[in-house]
Amino acid sequence: MQTTATDIRPKAVTGIALMIAAAACLSINDAFAKALTAGYLPIQILFVRNIIALPIAALVAWKMGGTAALRSRRPAAHLMRGAIWVAAATLFFTSLGYLALAEATVLIFAAPVFVTALSALVLKDEVGWRRWSAVLVGFAGVLIVVRPGGSTFQAASLFPVATALLYAVLMISARWVDSRESVWTLMLYQTGAGALICALAMPFLWTPMRMEDLWLFVGISLSGTAGITMMTQAFRFAPAAVIAPFDYTALIWAALMGWLFWNEIPDVATYAGGAVIIASGAFIVWRESRLTKTG
Repeated sequence: MQTTATDIRPKAVTGIALMIAAAACLSINDAFAKALTAGYLPIQILFVRNIIALPIAALVAWKMGGTAALRSRRPAAHLMRGAIWVAAATLFFTSLGYLALAEATVLIFAAPVFVTALSALVLKDEVGWRRWSAVLVGFAGVLIVVRPGGSTFQAASLFPVATALLYAVLMISARWVDSRESVWTLMLYQTGAGALICALAMPFLWTPMRMEDLWLFVGISLSGTAGITMMTQAFRFAPAAVIAPFDYTALIWAALMGWLFWNEIPDVATYAGGAVIIASGAFIVWRESRLTKTG
């Protein structure tokens, strides 16, 4: 039976709604992290978050993919990806102690720009002049936000830029994983590998947890797991070109929570640079989808 536009539209709406909800959950996750960085090292925050999230991720993987989703053919690849993810998250959580939530979030949006650049330079994928132009525009947006050499420059703003680069490496590294493994397996093993890697540092860096902070740790675990799960589901309902741009609604949530809880009001340069980065990333996603369709 032929699929009609009428059949596709409700699925696309569902996918968009899931992506917006995922962006909100991940922004809440970042807000919890920002609150926790006042009393704990980022790696301890990640450890507790992953320990709480691991059984949830296992349950989701089992429900969505069955027992096959609980097994991996290349655990070493997942361990390496877990190390990259821990490094990226540690840098980002560290930046939250110095930067406004919206400013750090904006710089994370450079990840698709780095993915395109790395796929050409490292993987030798063919990237045309249009996407290279978008990469250059995206980097210009990063410079607008970071403002190197300016009086308002903060070295901490380089942390989310490095995070975006590591996230790009994480996306590309999905090629190391057996193609037969589902996204649920990737989610489960990334959480497990993250918990294992962080656990190695805990005997040396552990800070006793205060009872009043327990709800923050539970909150960061639940919001992070919910966000990743909904984002994964969103791409099952509609193409990336339709879904991915709505990830940028995270900037709205980040700006709102930064204002409500920390009285943060990002300056014009942050929003201007963010607009450039978002436009660049959205074009890259759109162009990639066009090339995929045409073969």
